[in-house]
Amino acid sequence: MRWIASVCHPEQASFAQRRIRASRAKCRALCDTLIARLARFLIGTLSLLSVAFPLAAETPKELLAAGRVDQAMQTLEQQISTSPTAEAYNLLCRAHFELDNWDAGIPSCEKAVSLAPDNGLYHLWLGRIYGEKADRSSFLTAAGMAKKVRSEFERAVEFSPDSWEARTDLAEFYLEAPGIVGGGKDKARAQAEQLAPLNPAMAHWVKARLAERNKDNAAAEQEYRAAVTASQGGARAWLNLAGFYRHTNRLDDMAQALRTMESSPLDHPGAFVDGASMLSRTGRDYPLAIRLLRRYVASPNTVEEAPAFKAHYLLGELLEKQGDRPAAAEEYRTALAMARSFRRAQEGLKRVAR
Repeated sequence: MRWIASVCHPEQASFAQRRIRASRAKCRALCDTLIARLARFLIGTLSLLSVAFPLAAETPKELLAAGRVDQAMQTLEQQISTSPTAEAYNLLCRAHFELDNWDAGIPSCEKAVSLAPDNGLYHLWLGRIYGEKADRSSFLTAAGMAKKVRSEFERAVEFSPDSWEARTDLAEFYLEAPGIVGGGKDKARAQAEQLAPLNPAMAHWVKARLAERNKDNAAAEQEYRAAVTASQGGARAWLNLAGFYRHTNRLDDMAQALRTMESSPLDHPGAFVDGASMLSRTGRDYPLAIRLLRRYVASPNTVEEAPAFKAHYLLGELLEKQGDRPAAAEEYRTALAMARSFRRAQEGLKRVAR
């Protein structure tokens, strides 16, 4: 409106401009009021819509995969209190498994099996949690538990014969357990043959473990490398080869295998967490370990086998070793936000908070 100043007396022009500015201010105030009212209306409408059409909640299985174990347990306990199912009990057992609470998880796994006795997956998880309990028991208790482990793994294979996970766990039991509780190399070798058409890489892994048990490290390395080839360079196979190098004290080769794993096809996301743990325990290449963990926790593909809260804890531990206590504290807090009873994160936070 430049014409006002050019045709009016200066005083008239000034007055006219003041009126225009006042008019504009009133318009702005009116617009602000209308926008505020519209915002309140939209908020109220969205609130009603959220009640009528709630957002899809994450399932307990998805929560476990994300490492949010506290939320998963709360959801599962509510489900069990209203409509108990074998699946809910199995998932609750797995939540306790993530927290290393073997004693608390065993009854839920047993309940799942009792409700669905022909489900191979439920037998597999019961065998796994029995195995963890046995590893931390006295000799006599462990011997009795080992028989239960074998029985559950064998039933898992019986009911799910095409499950490579079940056959792998059973083969590992046969490898590690003494004959008195049902172990045996021949049995493990038979499982390797059954695994070959299901998962060739894991069949080579079993054969590699057999060679290690026979103290033939050359044959073992050959089988581990065959697993890398069979998996088309998958992360799981590189991780297993790195584990072999660690066991044989070839720590430089271990670190190199894990560096290769970093850029390999990620057929097993948890390999990043296991690889970082390997580096941490051997005091090798902390920057690589931190990089692997940060990539894992930032990924949408976290998995139940490598709970995100444990990855945050391990990241905090590595940062603490490097002297970055504030960053370590933040990682411990993140872990506890997902699993408030996770003792190692509690202890870590106490250390760095002193």
